[in-house]
This record gives sequence, C-alpha cells and structure tokens, in this order.
Amino acid sequence: MATYIALLRGINVSGQKIIKMEHLRQIFEALPVHNVRTYIQSGNVLFEAEEQPTDFLSAQIEQTLRDALGYDVRTVVRSSEELAEVIARSPYAGEVQGEKEKIYVTFLSALPSESNIAQLMTFKSDVDDFQVSGHEVYIRCRESYGKSIYSNNFMEKKLGVAATTRNWATVNKLLALAKA
Repeated sequence: MATYIALLRGINVSGQKIIKMEHLRQIFEALPVHNVRTYIQSGNVLFEAEEQPTDFLSAQIEQTLRDALGYDVRTVVRSSEELAEVIARSPYAGEVQGEKEKIYVTFLSALPSESNIAQLMTFKSDVDDFQVSGHEVYIRCRESYGKSIYSNNFMEKKLGVAATTRNWATVNKLLALAKA
C-alpha cells in the first residue's frame, strides 16, 4: 500500500462547487482506496491504495467525482514520496523574509512544454517570483497571493496544463498527515 494525496481544483472557493468533506470522503470510499482522510475545506484528500501511476489515479478520481457530483473537478495526485520531494526541492524554503511574504506551490497535471515555460519566463515580476521545477511551480509572493499575477488561472493559461495551488503551510501539513 502507498499513501497518496489528491489535490482537487476549485472546490469550496468563492461559493463555487461546494462539497462537504464528509460527502467527499464517501465519494472517495467508493473507489478501491483505504483510510480516506480530508484536510481543510479546499479539497485535500489523503488515502491509501495499491501502488499505481498517479495519472491513472487522477483520471479514476475525476470520473468518480463527475459521476457523483455531475460536474468536472480537476484532480492532481501525488504520492507521499513525491510530496516529500516537492518540499525538499523548494528554491524558497527557509528564505521567506518579510511578514507578508508567503510561498505557494502550483501542482501541474502534466509536464508543460519547453515553449510554454519559455513564454511564462517572460512574465517575471519585481514584486513576486516563481520557478518551474518538473510538475510544480514554486511561487514566492512578497505582498499577497490575491494580488499576485501568478494566480492558478494564470499558470494554467501560460503553461497549457491543468493545475491547483496550495500554500506552503498546507503542503507541509499534508506531508505530515501522510506520514502519520
């Protein structure tokens, strides 16, 4: 058995796609998974399953959610080992300077093309910073994520792949829960 983390995009945000966590757990329990747990209301689901490719799990979860809810919910899945690697390779961990400064990770559903990454690099900012690393984009916001141009929608449009973003504290808490 392996531990996985499903990161659902756009649920319980601004009154859209409202899903109670108990209902979400019940939907996941219909899948061939075990020990389903949720963390906060923004669509973070931890579970155990036989070891398998995360893109297969994502597709299976998306279909199950579509059937249960009647609408699409993009889902990015990472194993607990992959999440540990995401944390370990952060270019900003330990570098947060100001009180307002925060780190975010945008989890990509697929590797972006080199041309899309090159286009994204043209949008460097004096206020915020980002780095693309594999299936993730690390974002350092010096003011606030809400004011940053590097929103989840921006990253999806520029990189041409589905994505979902979590703050650094949530990413670390998810790993701690996965290891517990």
